[in-house]
Amino acid sequence: MSDREHGPQHPGDACAGARLHIVTGKGGTGKTTIAAALAQALAADGGRVLLVEVEGRQGVATLLGSPPLPYEEREMLSVPGGGSVSVLAADAEAALLEYLEMFYGMRRAGQALNRLGAVDFATTIAPGLRDVLLTGKATEAVRRRRGARRRPSAADPAAPFHYDAVVMDAPPTGRISQFLNVNSEVAGLARVGPIRNHADKVMEVIRSDRTLVHFVTLLEEMPAQETRDGIAEISELGLAAGMVLVNMARPPLLDDASLEAAASGGPDLDALAAGFGEARVENPRELAASLAGEVRGHALRVRLERRVRSDLEDLGRPLLELPLLTGGVDRAALDELTRRLAEQGVRR
Repeated sequence: MSDREHGPQHPGDACAGARLHIVTGKGGTGKTTIAAALAQALAADGGRVLLVEVEGRQGVATLLGSPPLPYEEREMLSVPGGGSVSVLAADAEAALLEYLEMFYGMRRAGQALNRLGAVDFATTIAPGLRDVLLTGKATEAVRRRRGARRRPSAADPAAPFHYDAVVMDAPPTGRISQFLNVNSEVAGLARVGPIRNHADKVMEVIRSDRTLVHFVTLLEEMPAQETRDGIAEISELGLAAGMVLVNMARPPLLDDASLEAAASGGPDLDALAAGFGEARVENPRELAASLAGEVRGHALRVRLERRVRSDLEDLGRPLLELPLLTGGVDRAALDELTRRLAEQGVRR
């Protein structure tokens, strides 16, 4: 088994050399935010990175405080050192129209079908077609030759150009293996022809050593279990797992001895009440009981988080931790997460 299959020992090794970074995670783990931070980290030192959103939620636009993004590669973020991140809000209907024009020269016919609702109907009844169209946009960007232009042209902003890396904000872990296994999904639609050839090219990139699937999780049992299941599922498909990114991590507020004492029996209620009484605090016993409950709850949470972290470490993937940022996620918070990723060795 190769070192890549065993899993790198340093977080940065999980990214070095990869061109396509697929980011998944259970809903509520901050997957889109981490995907954007990863894109920025990979764009350091002059890199050009494409961030592709495939769920149709316009989550990246919301994160960046911009209006809904059109179906085009648009430079959205400048990174210190001359790097940049472009964003593509992939849309299955628009991708199908592009596909019909590219392979069949059916631009006008495709537009007519779209007006009739046939395009939306086709991608709804055949989710495998939708998935291969969406993944195809990201993998096509990966396949572009290095001789392509390095920046979008003002004269033709839609024309393709070369990226050093592509980050895909992918569906949640519960659907990631089905989403990425496009060959199986289109088997019942087309066994030969352009659609099948397109699916084969997509899988060629996804299964290559240029692609990694990263998992965003929390130090909670359910997201961690979905991470373990997701890694096992993509491994069965022959895909490579990258990093496990623990988001919203919080440091313990007490030392280990105090945490253990609090988790085992809680603080001394009588001593706390006596202390509050000496300080002339009203209702000292009630306040002491409330504080003791908070301290014990914190200690038990830290104990659980440490057990979950240990289980995640046993997966053999590089484990990175990102802090819980209070006050919501804005550009400053995104930059802070990017800095934390860089500090832990994330690079192209």
